[in-house]
Amino acid sequence: MDRIGDDKAADTGAGEMGILQRRKIEAEIIAPIYRTMCDEIGEARAQDILDRAIRQAAIEAGQGFAAKTPGGTSLQTFRELLELWTREDALRIEVIAETEAALHFNVQRCRYAESYRAMGLGEIGHLLSCNRDAAFCIGYDPRLKLTRTQTIMEGASHCDFRYEFLKEPTTDQS
Repeated sequence: MDRIGDDKAADTGAGEMGILQRRKIEAEIIAPIYRTMCDEIGEARAQDILDRAIRQAAIEAGQGFAAKTPGGTSLQTFRELLELWTREDALRIEVIAETEAALHFNVQRCRYAESYRAMGLGEIGHLLSCNRDAAFCIGYDPRLKLTRTQTIMEGASHCDFRYEFLKEPTTDQS
């Protein structure tokens, strides 16, 4: 089986920071803001605001990546972007199936989850990271649909990513 994320220094751009390092920096900034929001408006409301803001940021990030993709987006161009998420051994991925219209893989190790837990942010790790994935697809190409039923961040043994490249756009991201 093909494995993505085994090389610790994959380079997809001249000096471009890996996503794991970026997420750690963002979490250091978000943590005190989140804690203050919890004190002021309560945990549930703070998490709702954080969730909406981060999903919107993910859509915008997807749009930004799409705009820089020569010749337009496809499942192949999306797959090439995965190196940014796996850099620094951030994710250990086992590809289950790959075709022109589908990319199915399981994440066996997630350093994003490990990092958030180490930072004391395990309770919002899914908001800081996991919830971005489907939202990113909406921005990158609405024909790209992610289905996932479990995550390491929420206690599962692995994350089951199932990407499908549809003929028609979708906004239904599970």
